[in-house]
Amino acid sequence: MLIDFHTHTSASDGALDPCELLARARSAGVDVLAITDHDTVAGYEAAAAYHTHSAGGTRLIPGVELSCQWSGTTIHILGIGIVCEHPAMREALLHMAQARQQRGKAIAARLAARGFDGALQGALAQAGSSQLGRPHFAAWMVAQGHVRNENEAFDRYLGQGKTGDVKAFWPQMAEVVGWIVASGGAAVVAHPLKYRFTGMKLRRMIVDFEAAGGSGIEVLSGSQPRDQVDHLLRLASEYGLEISVGSDFHRDSTYGAGLGVESAHFEGVRGVWERWLVPA
Repeated sequence: MLIDFHTHTSASDGALDPCELLARARSAGVDVLAITDHDTVAGYEAAAAYHTHSAGGTRLIPGVELSCQWSGTTIHILGIGIVCEHPAMREALLHMAQARQQRGKAIAARLAARGFDGALQGALAQAGSSQLGRPHFAAWMVAQGHVRNENEAFDRYLGQGKTGDVKAFWPQMAEVVGWIVASGGAAVVAHPLKYRFTGMKLRRMIVDFEAAGGSGIEVLSGSQPRDQVDHLLRLASEYGLEISVGSDFHRDSTYGAGLGVESAHFEGVRGVWERWLVPA
């Protein structure tokens, strides 16, 4: 069975609009798909409306990827199977939208201090109806000729530890996990090895995550070496966590993963997707 519990659309920082992503998943033979845009469910809701009025065997699961802070680091938590209209999730999404607006202003102010005036207006124009994020600032910088491409924008100005790396506006991890659980979802730590924690710090984060009500860890996100997957599987077993897998699909890429992960590779391990194997 092909599953994918981590995907993005143009509602956040993906290249495909929600209906295109769903159509692509169907063509790829994906059986169960979660759309997990950054801090918004607009992509899922658009795909769900299309899904209702079209044929196809892919089962669509509501999801979101919420930004938060833990120990001074930005962490991403996936909310899988949330009730989008639940008051807790609506509170979360309103909070995140306001945080992104504040963060955007802070990024623009920092870029202005480096001589890049008009960044906020330019990034908002790039974002359109999508959630404002650093990729939109990068696209504006490319359009203005400040950098050659978006990779250069991140390498020089927007990436981790650079001028535009603003973290202060995200809520704490425990609050984000609480929102997800209250709205009926499974909280899953996204791409846990991307945070570059020591083994001890990663375990500390998992302990705090579980104490807040979190229940899962993503053991495969995109293209990962097998030794990393095995390491995360051992952690999941050690802490009694469900596992989740996904492509973290944003756009077609030579190096990125395509849609869909074969669940048979994880037989004998408790997968978060098992919650949705009951026929729709």
